[in-house]
Amino acid sequence: MIVKPAAAPGATLREWRRRRHLSQLDLALEAEISQRHLSFLESGRARPSRAMLLHLAERLGMPLRERNALLLAAGYAPVFPERALDDPALAPARQAVDRILAAHAPFPALAIDRHWTLVAANGAAAALIAGIEAALLAAPVNVLRLSLHPGGLAPRIANLAEWRGHLLDRLRHQIAASGDPVLSRLMQELAAYPAPAGPAPAAPGRDGGGIVVPLELVTPAGPLSLLSTTTVFGTPVDITLSELALESFFPADAATAARLHALAAGAPPAP
Repeated sequence: MIVKPAAAPGATLREWRRRRHLSQLDLALEAEISQRHLSFLESGRARPSRAMLLHLAERLGMPLRERNALLLAAGYAPVFPERALDDPALAPARQAVDRILAAHAPFPALAIDRHWTLVAANGAAAALIAGIEAALLAAPVNVLRLSLHPGGLAPRIANLAEWRGHLLDRLRHQIAASGDPVLSRLMQELAAYPAPAGPAPAAPGRDGGGIVVPLELVTPAGPLSLLSTTTVFGTPVDITLSELALESFFPADAATAARLHALAAGAPPAP
């Protein structure tokens, strides 16, 4: 097997600087160093210290995983640990995630990793994906694939064109920010799925100002209109936690709230 050598630290810094649309002068001012010093670091004429690499990586907003790779390329040991979420050291964080998901009931909520792989979900979220093709529910479950695949939730999404555009836009921004090749391949796959012929108009009377895009599902209990929010850990020092996100869905109207409460109670939903 041929292993691709890691990029030199200077080249990596230059790549991330350009990804952030910063000139050398911009980054030098942000990092409070001279442009000449930064130029020498990027060209390899000067060897950066471990502290300088971490300082520049922080100013560039590099993901923790990429900061470790930068340190390794420069000959330094990585500083950010990466442990499985079921590792005893992360037990408090996992318990917090489980409590948040459970407390969000009867509304759907789930936890995903950096590649949109499902980590955990509450019962309300699990109920919405009942009846999906078994292959899409086999671990590891990718939430974007589950949402947009023709054998997944796509046929149940009333505003599929709108929701598909919203998810793909989010993924594009994530790719631009991270440069993750796995996400790039996922984008190619999702973009190739069958899509509605044209953009669907927003539902009459919806007042979101073009900012909020609801997920409108057709279910046996009746239509559900859901708004989503994303929660991340504020100051993680573990790679796993830094890449974990909680997707919480809220009812966009009173009828959806009533139906979700009824489903959770096992009662017939209101029409």
